[in-house]
Amino acid sequence: MKTLHDAFEHTLQDIYWAENALVKALPKVSKSVNNAELKLAFDDHLKETKGHIATLDKVFKSIGQKASGEKCDAMAGLLKEADGLIEEAEGHALDVALIGAAQAVEHYEIARYGTLREWARVLGHDEAHTLLSSILDEEKAANAKLTALAVMAVNEAGKRREGKAASTRG
Repeated sequence: MKTLHDAFEHTLQDIYWAENALVKALPKVSKSVNNAELKLAFDDHLKETKGHIATLDKVFKSIGQKASGEKCDAMAGLLKEADGLIEEAEGHALDVALIGAAQAVEHYEIARYGTLREWARVLGHDEAHTLLSSILDEEKAANAKLTALAVMAVNEAGKRREGKAASTRG
């Protein structure tokens, strides 16, 4: 890479691969969780992620490029971590661990889309800027939804369970 445009295209390919990998991984994550609201959140995010891929197709088209992906080592690592959690954790611990893993994915995506959006603006890719802004907003909303689930549903259920366990030991 020698130019901002090169970096922009490379990062678009990176996030395109990442979103496609996420589409493959989310069904396994959804099947693994115990909390019904969390399962629904993962299922909803799968639909959103498929929409992100369609939007990225439009971004590529808007800059005169064919949509293509290049392996994203960061996303591959985050998804490998989620697989490890599914193998190692169970019950409530699995749910909270997968929320944490999902938020790591969301934070990565937020960072990437924020960068891409600003690069599109600087490069004069107005349509790409608008499209990337819409994805960024959805990723931020997904992260907020995960936070709300963690705080209100999953973490509260864990406190009740751990409190009961402590009272039977005491």
